Amino acid sequence: MILFPAIDLKDGKCVRLLRGDMARATVFNDSPAAQAKAFATAGCEWLHLVDLNGAVEGHPVNRAAVLEILKAVEVPTQLGGGIRTIESIAQWLEAGLQRVILGTIAVKEPGLVKAACKQWPGRIAVGIDARDGIVAVDGWTKQSTVRALDLALRFEDAGVAAIIYTDIDRDGAMGGVNVDATITLAQHLTTPVIASGGVSSLDDLRELLPAEEHGIIGAIVGRALYDGRVTVPDAIRVLKGER
Repeated sequence: MILFPAIDLKDGKCVRLLRGDMARATVFNDSPAAQAKAFATAGCEWLHLVDLNGAVEGHPVNRAAVLEILKAVEVPTQLGGGIRTIESIAQWLEAGLQRVILGTIAVKEPGLVKAACKQWPGRIAVGIDARDGIVAVDGWTKQSTVRALDLALRFEDAGVAAIIYTDIDRDGAMGGVNVDATITLAQHLTTPVIASGGVSSLDDLRELLPAEEHGIIGAIVGRALYDGRVTVPDAIRVLKGER
């Protein structure tokens, strides 16, 4: 499994939210680029970025911070949040991102996601953020009527690189990953799944590891890395199945 350290961007800073609440943001680093460099130096294979302001406003907001990160590191990087047009996807990929994550637009315009997958094979992921199995949109500020599994199944033959599944109620809450829901989703798909939300310890990663056989290829870790409960080298070691 791959470790994806998370860098969530709000107002140009590296923050963590509690259960997706923009009003409950803790700033962990004023320099997202410095944070990215620290993760890269520690040995991570990927970085996971989220433009939180962009997700709410519907267009990229923290572009300057993302570009600084891309200048600072050579680690493959994926970004989600406010990317809702073909033009925006093109701009980000040309800027140096390895992969873009489409969330709200996957609910509202699935045809755009499929077109993007054809245009940029292997470089489009779909972010599915759910409360009680129902997808939330617009930076988690609105609830759709679409079930997470139904949304994922829409893209089974589209060539999506991965489904990033987040249990919103676990995100930032340090209560462990919703392993059962993530496995259930992965079992119904051929598309690889990346687990997100709730990792609080190496034991949470160990619990997730057997799910690799169901197609779960990685885990996104945020707050646990920032408060020192988990380190990048230890997380990588566990996810590689080493003791």
